[in-house]
Amino acid sequence: MRIFTLIWLGQLVSLIGTWMAVFALDIWVFQKTGSATQFALVTLSTTIPPIVISPLAGTLVDRWDRRWTMIISHLCTGLSTLTIVALLITGQLEIWHIYLRNVFISIFGAFHSPAYKASITSLVPQEDLARVSGMVQLSLGIQQIISPLLAGILLNLIQLKGILLIDLAALLVALIPLLLVPFPKISQPADDNQEPLSILREIAYGWTYLTERPGLLKFLIVFTIYQFLIGFTGVLTYPLILSLATPASLGQIAFFAGIGTLVGALVMSTQKNIWKNLIVPILSAMSLSGLWIALAGLRPSIIQIAIATLLFFLTAPFINGSVQVIFQTQVAERVQGRVFALTGAISGIAIPLAALVAGPLADHVFEPLMAFDGPWSRNIIGQVIGSGPGRGIGLLFVIVGCIILVAALIGYQYPGIRELEENLPDA
Repeated sequence: MRIFTLIWLGQLVSLIGTWMAVFALDIWVFQKTGSATQFALVTLSTTIPPIVISPLAGTLVDRWDRRWTMIISHLCTGLSTLTIVALLITGQLEIWHIYLRNVFISIFGAFHSPAYKASITSLVPQEDLARVSGMVQLSLGIQQIISPLLAGILLNLIQLKGILLIDLAALLVALIPLLLVPFPKISQPADDNQEPLSILREIAYGWTYLTERPGLLKFLIVFTIYQFLIGFTGVLTYPLILSLATPASLGQIAFFAGIGTLVGALVMSTQKNIWKNLIVPILSAMSLSGLWIALAGLRPSIIQIAIATLLFFLTAPFINGSVQVIFQTQVAERVQGRVFALTGAISGIAIPLAALVAGPLADHVFEPLMAFDGPWSRNIIGQVIGSGPGRGIGLLFVIVGCIILVAALIGYQYPGIRELEENLPDA
């Protein structure tokens, strides 16, 4: 645990610095262009490349030394940030440079993420995996609160250049433990008659590994459906809140979300795994998160939304951390890079897909239905949910929450999912 804790601390510092830079660059783009479309393109340039490159990255991570994969990923990310600093100092920085940097750092991240997750299994005893997953979720909660807060304060004091230099310093902090601590060697099965697989066959092997384990594949499908539905709320939360309250209230609720994530992750990271079977608690937590989402949309009350947000983000670290533990314990260590990259790409693509569907569905279907003069404004749905701006989104939240609840209950009905942890991974 001591070695992992040193690495985790370095990664935490790097994570804070990276997201400070992302926050500051996002503001720079919006101030330069005033365009929501340009702002959205910045986000897409970060989210799309990992989905495309992850299967290849996972295959190479299983072939390469995972420690050096993380080190080189950090160095390449630092080089891209250093390039932005040079362009900024010389007055040559343009919007497309930001897009290009985001593409590069997201590609480097596609190598870093499976290497980091897979290395946990070799660095930490199995009985501590749940606690370590809580620590990983805790780092995300700390970053969610600290990065925008520090960047917002420092942007006026040291400008964009200063924040980018902090990001570079944070990367150096992350490199120190990686360079100093040893990583255990991953044992490969000895088979003199087995020919080395080609890159394409190794990429496909990640999918083959899952299809040969129907319970694990079905669990991934349930989690992907969950991620897709959560993507709806991620896109529509801001419009829901701003239809009822001011941007200041939005900021306060975002703060509650960060506190919820921090507390939930802190509890998970300080507790030993008390459940022999994590599947039932995961599905139960998913059901609860569906209830919190439905609660947020049920009435036009900013207090109710704030409470639901806090409860949802208290639950989220347990779900995400426990899902990570399931895959760490159910996937053989020698193939974790390939499988983790593939599962990350599959579940990761659900959120952008939800973003493409959620906006038009809210604007062109549910908002007109729940408008003051809409066809559903006077029936029992309108009487319960309310009518007017934002109530269509509220109804969509209720529907999404109910679907999550049903999906979790259906997942529990499959013995392959319910009994997943009774099967050990292949050596």
